[in-house]
Amino acid sequence: MPLWIAVTCIAALFQTWRTALQQKLRGQLSLNAAAVVRYLYGVPVGAAILLTYWLIFGGWIGSPTLWFLLLSVGAGIGQILGTNLLISSFGPRGFAVGTAYSKTEAVQASIIAVILLGEMLPPLAWLGIGVSVFGVMYLSLAGRDITPREFLAATLQPAALRGMGAGLCFAFTAIFIRSANTAIDGPDPILKAMATLVITNILQTLMQGSWLLLREPASVMAVFRSWRVSAPVGALSACGSTGWFVAFALAPVALVRAVGQVEILFTLLFSRFFLGERTKPRDVLGALLVVGGVVLVLIGAWHKGQ
Repeated sequence: MPLWIAVTCIAALFQTWRTALQQKLRGQLSLNAAAVVRYLYGVPVGAAILLTYWLIFGGWIGSPTLWFLLLSVGAGIGQILGTNLLISSFGPRGFAVGTAYSKTEAVQASIIAVILLGEMLPPLAWLGIGVSVFGVMYLSLAGRDITPREFLAATLQPAALRGMGAGLCFAFTAIFIRSANTAIDGPDPILKAMATLVITNILQTLMQGSWLLLREPASVMAVFRSWRVSAPVGALSACGSTGWFVAFALAPVALVRAVGQVEILFTLLFSRFFLGERTKPRDVLGALLVVGGVVLVLIGAWHKGQ
């Protein structure tokens, strides 16, 4: 199995775990405060992962350039906006469905990567992406038999718009991350990816932390008082983001995001066993469609590499 596939699946698991914990934080912190903890508490963990990798494998990276920093800022802003939209989508329809809407990111990222990065995918991979997105939308709409008008109404509800908006932000984040990895010198793409993550998280802490200080000063102390819950969120975020950054450095954005659709499986498990939300048989069918789509993507990618 290629390293990027394993890393992507691990990243999806950590991300789902972090999002589930973050959902529980909504009762203790404001939307922005719940989002900032992932960066604030994630910086030391990401730095520790980077240092550990460097001590084991060695290597070097060049000094950050202005272009690299601009790309990192773009990635940071995209992730901040995407996270806020994702968390705000949970209320109207629940954790599992809110996350499902954001999974349209896979097709959005694929199209953007083709346009901006020139990445090309074989027809079978595109079919797999389509099947996965259909499975996600089937899950999101609860498997109902609805008319086109009802489908449009469901797609335009607040949870759907916020989820798809989050997917668009995450898609651009992936593009910025991959571009930032190539904008800094160094022979080891994994070391560069980890360094990019730490720098991006520092910038995110400064950006969203400043916003929180200006707009919600009372929430700043709450972020520190909730450290027992917030610190695990930051640690899981750093572990998951490390996986995503490394995967983007090793494989095309479209393929990474397509395989990352397995996150919906972890989402259903966390929704059922961690948050206590009920999972219906139709949710399982939607999840199977997602998995089938991912398999088609991998088969298509494998045949292209032959």
